[in-house]
Amino acid sequence: MKKLMPLAVCAACAAAQPLPEKRPDTCGAAAHAGLIGQDATALEKVLILGMVRIIRPGDMVTQDYRPDRINFVVAPDETITVINCG
Repeated sequence: MKKLMPLAVCAACAAAQPLPEKRPDTCGAAAHAGLIGQDATALEKVLILGMVRIIRPGDMVTQDYRPDRINFVVAPDETITVINCG
């Protein structure tokens, strides 16, 4: 029984971590959720009026938060993996 006690303590620590804060969809990113998993060239067929940022691996990215800007995160295989505001 004494050997199981550290496992119970570790499990409690893992469960206590807070979830990341969910930000509101201020830029309309949810409307483009269908692009996730598609090739980045799919962005050429979509008309987006407003600020857009495409982030690829190794790109330098500013840390400013722009609630009206849509970020498209592209993986090394050129697929869109994340779409969010900022």
